[in-house]
Amino acid sequence: MFAKFLQTVYLGIKSLLVQKLRAGLAALGIFIGTSTVIWLVAMGEGVSYRAQQQILELGAKNVIVRTKQPNEGSEEDANSRVKTYGLLRADYRRIVENIPNIRRAIPMRELRYELRLDDRTVDTKLVGCTEDYLTLNRLEIARGRWLSSRDRGKKVIVLASDTAKRLFPYENPIGRAIWVGSEFYTVIGQTKDRTASAAIGGSLDSREYNLDAYISIKTLRQRVGDMVMKRVGGGQGFNFVGEDVELSQITVEVNLIEQVDETAQIIETLLKKYHQEEDYAVVVPRELLRQAERTRTMFNVLLVIIAGISLLVGGIGIMNIMLATVTERTREIGVRRALGAARSDIIGQFLAETVVLTASGGLAGVLFGLSVGPIFRLTKLAITAISPDALPPIVHSLEPRIALWSVLLSLGISLGVGVLFGVYPARKAAYLDPIEALRHE
Repeated sequence: MFAKFLQTVYLGIKSLLVQKLRAGLAALGIFIGTSTVIWLVAMGEGVSYRAQQQILELGAKNVIVRTKQPNEGSEEDANSRVKTYGLLRADYRRIVENIPNIRRAIPMRELRYELRLDDRTVDTKLVGCTEDYLTLNRLEIARGRWLSSRDRGKKVIVLASDTAKRLFPYENPIGRAIWVGSEFYTVIGQTKDRTASAAIGGSLDSREYNLDAYISIKTLRQRVGDMVMKRVGGGQGFNFVGEDVELSQITVEVNLIEQVDETAQIIETLLKKYHQEEDYAVVVPRELLRQAERTRTMFNVLLVIIAGISLLVGGIGIMNIMLATVTERTREIGVRRALGAARSDIIGQFLAETVVLTASGGLAGVLFGLSVGPIFRLTKLAITAISPDALPPIVHSLEPRIALWSVLLSLGISLGVGVLFGVYPARKAAYLDPIEALRHE
C-alpha cells in the first residue's frame, strides 16, 4: 500500500516536470498566499506586542485611586467656603495594611502654585510625592538628583524641564533658591523633557509633566497644608473659597497583572466603608490591555482573511491548470484505463500532482515566511543607510514576531486547497470514457 502511494507521488512529480514553467507558476500562487499569511500575522503580532509593552509601561499593573469632587449635596455644602472631600492619609494606611499582593503604594498631592525668581514667574503644578514617584512615571534626571528620604520635611524642590527653563533660561538651577509661594526653596534637581501622555478612553487622563515641580509630600503637608484658599471675583465683590484635600491620588502597584481586578474591588469596598459620599474614583488601566488583545485578534482575523483570499486565488489557478492538463492528457488517461487502471488510480494520480504542487508552494512559502525577521531588519538598515530620517521612530522599534499558529494554518490551508481544487479535475479525468479518450487527438 505504501509502495503504491510512493509510486503515485513519483508519477505525479514526473508528470509535473514535463511542464516545469507551468507547474512553477501554479505553485507560485500558493507560495505567495502562504508567505503572506505568515508575514502579515508576524507584523501584526509585532505591532500588537509593542502596543502592549507600551501599555504595560503606562502601568497595567497599577490600580489608580483618585480624588474627585463629589456632586453638590446639601445647600449648606453648596454655600460652604471650604469644601472637604477626597482621599485621606488614613485611606492610604488602610490600603497598605489590609490588602495583600501589593508591591508598593504611592501617595500624591498636587495643586496649582506660582514659582518666582526675580521678575520671572511660572504657574506650575506643585506635586507632593515620595521617592518612588520618579520610577512610577518614568521620569529621568537631567541635572542634580531626585528627592530622597532625607529630604522629607525640608524645603528642597525638583523642577521639571520647562519649569526650569522658564525660571533659569541661561543658568544652571541646581543649588539656587526660588520662591514657592511665600517661602524660599532650594533647587536640587531637574528632570529631562518628557512627552505628555495622551488621554486614553476612560482609563488614563492626559498629563503634562514638563511644567511640574516636585517636593516631598511631607514638606507639602507641613509647609502648605491640606487647605488651599483662593480668591474669586474682583473689585469690591471678591471672595475667598477653598478646598481641604489630604491626597490627590494613591497609585497601588500589584505583583501580577492577574491580581489587578481583585485588588481594585477590595479597594472600592474598603473606601465605601469609610466614605459617606463618592469623592474618589478607582481606575484600572488594565482595561487597555484587554482592548489591545481584542484589537490584535480582530487584526489577525482580517489579515488571515486577506491572505486566505490570496490562497483561494492560487487554488483556482491550480484547478485551471489541472483541468487543462486533463484535456492535454486525455489519450494517456484512455491508455491507462484500457490497460486496467482503476478510476481510483487516475484520481490518485491527479490528486497527487495537485498536492505536490500545493505542498511544494506551501513549504517554500513557509521557509520564506520564517525569514520575515532578517529581511525586515535588512530592509530597515538599507532604507536608513540611504535616508536616515525616512522611517518614523515606531518602525525602528518594531520587530516582527512569528506566530506558530500562522505557520501551521498557512501550511494546512495550502494542502487543503490542493485537495479541494484537485478533486474536480481528478474526478473528471477518472470518469472519461476510455474509448472516447483513446480516439482523442
